[in-house]
Amino acid sequence: MSTAYTITASEPVNQQIYRFLRQDIVTCAISPGALLSEKEVSARFCVSRQPVREAFIKLAEAGLVQILPQRGTFVRKISVRRVADGRFIREAVELAVIRRAATEASPQALAQLEHNLQLQKMAAARQDSQGFLLLDDEFHRLIAQSINCELAWETVENIKATMDRVRFLTLSKVSPPERLIEQHEEILRGLLAKDIETAEQALRRHLQEIIFSISPITEQNGDWFEQD
Repeated sequence: MSTAYTITASEPVNQQIYRFLRQDIVTCAISPGALLSEKEVSARFCVSRQPVREAFIKLAEAGLVQILPQRGTFVRKISVRRVADGRFIREAVELAVIRRAATEASPQALAQLEHNLQLQKMAAARQDSQGFLLLDDEFHRLIAQSINCELAWETVENIKATMDRVRFLTLSKVSPPERLIEQHEEILRGLLAKDIETAEQALRRHLQEIIFSISPITEQNGDWFEQD
């Protein structure tokens, strides 16, 4: 079941609807293959169809939906190939970031990362999967922020929507939060020590986690994946 969201005046309506629907698709509250109705989404958020249509276009650009003329808008099934491509691009960008962060991150930035890790542990303890994934993303965003290059994280965020769906599915058993937290701690140790090699290797192992987790997930949820 999709989550209840509230439209506010803080940002454009189409961006809010995009973010809300993206969250529902990533967490599989809206299942792969499901039909998205402009009319129903408009009624759900009490808005006109125009911002909904714009949100659908943005979701299509992120690879989350397919807009078929005369047929409708459907949530895409998960593409293993797109997951692999997204991971490859993400690794290239974030490894470049971590190399700089290992020598440039300030004590204040490192303290923010340590605080984020504590929040991750709290989310894991209360089994808050969505909250944990948001903190996971925040951890990586803070590393980019530590070198004054948030554009690097924005670039990653724009291409990782399909990866996020697999990340959510793997959290319960295949890649539990406790393992991911250990990997984050290893990354942070490298940054604290200003050890470029340690930080880089820890990040690479962390980002390659999805390579080993996707096979069991496709076996468990075969109907949700495309036949690439």
